[in-house]
Amino acid sequence: MNRDLIKQLLEDARAGRIDIDEAADKLAHLPYENIEFARVDHHRELRLGFPEVILGQGKSTDQIAHIADRILTRSSNLLISRTTEEVFERISQLAKDAEFHREARMISVLRDKTERGDGPIAIISAGTSDIPVAEEAAVTATAMGNQVSRVYDVGVAGIHRLFDARDDFASARVIVVVAGMEGALPSVVGGMVSVPVIAVPTSVGYGASFNGIAALLGMLNSCASNVTVVNIDNGFGAGFVASLINRKR
Repeated sequence: MNRDLIKQLLEDARAGRIDIDEAADKLAHLPYENIEFARVDHHRELRLGFPEVILGQGKSTDQIAHIADRILTRSSNLLISRTTEEVFERISQLAKDAEFHREARMISVLRDKTERGDGPIAIISAGTSDIPVAEEAAVTATAMGNQVSRVYDVGVAGIHRLFDARDDFASARVIVVVAGMEGALPSVVGGMVSVPVIAVPTSVGYGASFNGIAALLGMLNSCASNVTVVNIDNGFGAGFVASLINRKR
């Protein structure tokens, strides 16, 4: 529930369009709603500007659908991460306007498409194999009201590709760089721009990459001062933080 909905609820109660008991019942569930296996955080949109995002991993289809239904009773938008087509079929029964983003493994319902970003966010991937994580960041940033540009497969093995694509990210206010293997690309991008760069290590690579740990350590040791790092394969976290940095004040 966002600030506008709270104001509307109070206006309806003052005008007599709803009675006091109904208003009190709705306000009682404002902080969170206990549905036994989950406590749905309806207050999160008020605090962070976006509703609680459902992590699909580890949850049953019934659990995801029930949580999604409760979120949509009080919020215009919905985002589910790490999910499947089976879950999408179920969510489509709740919301005909739901969309499945196959590469990102995400489901979105976007009824409030207000532009909230102060500028574009660029999502850059080192390789094609990094695109699923990059898409998770891109879908998240788009859902949170940002213009997003994608610059994919421009890793350091052919650095001229990055230089040729510079115009595609030069105007970005925040940049998310996704890379596996040795994770060198964020440092290169960081040295080319004067905006925050959020580095996302991926688990792409051979044995000595240790499922992304090598890329993570490389990014943490970046000598570019504008580079910060999120967890391995955490495209969602990168897209979310980029959106908060980019939000209009």
